[in-house]
Amino acid sequence: MQFSAVLKKMMTELSDEVQYYFLTNSNYLNMNQLLGRTLEISFDGYECLCCGKDKKIFRQGFCYDCFYESAVVGDWVMKPELSKAHLGIEDRDLEFEKQVQLRPHIVYLALSSNVKVGVTRKTQVPTRWIDQGASKAIEIVEVPNRYLAGVCEVALKQHVSDKTSWQKMLKNDILDVDLIEEREKLKAYIPEEVQPYFLANNGKITEINYPVKQYPTKIKSLNLDKTPVYLGKLIGVKGQYLIFEDATVFNVRNSEGYKVNLKIS
Repeated sequence: MQFSAVLKKMMTELSDEVQYYFLTNSNYLNMNQLLGRTLEISFDGYECLCCGKDKKIFRQGFCYDCFYESAVVGDWVMKPELSKAHLGIEDRDLEFEKQVQLRPHIVYLALSSNVKVGVTRKTQVPTRWIDQGASKAIEIVEVPNRYLAGVCEVALKQHVSDKTSWQKMLKNDILDVDLIEEREKLKAYIPEEVQPYFLANNGKITEINYPVKQYPTKIKSLNLDKTPVYLGKLIGVKGQYLIFEDATVFNVRNSEGYKVNLKIS
């Protein structure tokens, strides 16, 4: 079987084991069904996810110009505390920013390697956790806009990491931590303006299992610019990574906007 695709992050579905769907130009591939199969990935150029032009991808699937012009990748995306739509102040496109920023947001704790704090729109739960390769996650606060979530995250990351060690996540080298206990420890550090939104009665921990036959002990990262053709047996999928038998891992999301040919045997 052979398919062509402009890479985008895999779609996911939470079940007993996360289901992964790889979008091609003609179909969706259920990656869980491809475990044990050999995949050949061939680099075939670029296609900016914004303008659609064959221009080298700069970041997040966008060419250089689109990355610095599109409202989709404004600074507030990576730094929620910079959100200003609640003040009626435009960054790049106020109407778009209102649609995204003025929605309920969740501040959460996730366990993917170590404990980390993060922010996501409520509608992105549990997708955000899956994309990070979290094995467990719990909500801390639910706020009405992105700004308040960002303010809370900035305060809490003085006491807990906001980063994931992707290497440890892929090796399944995960700390054994009580997330409810960690959440209670952090309660005192939540800013006063966010305290009313603390989810005091939330004891729900979401547990996430991934389709991985064997975790690697050493990791080699596949870069299509340096290795335009790669052949390997798929043994797992976690976060947005494909894991191969020779310990090569491929970050699909980090390669968004790359055009590839995918051969399955």
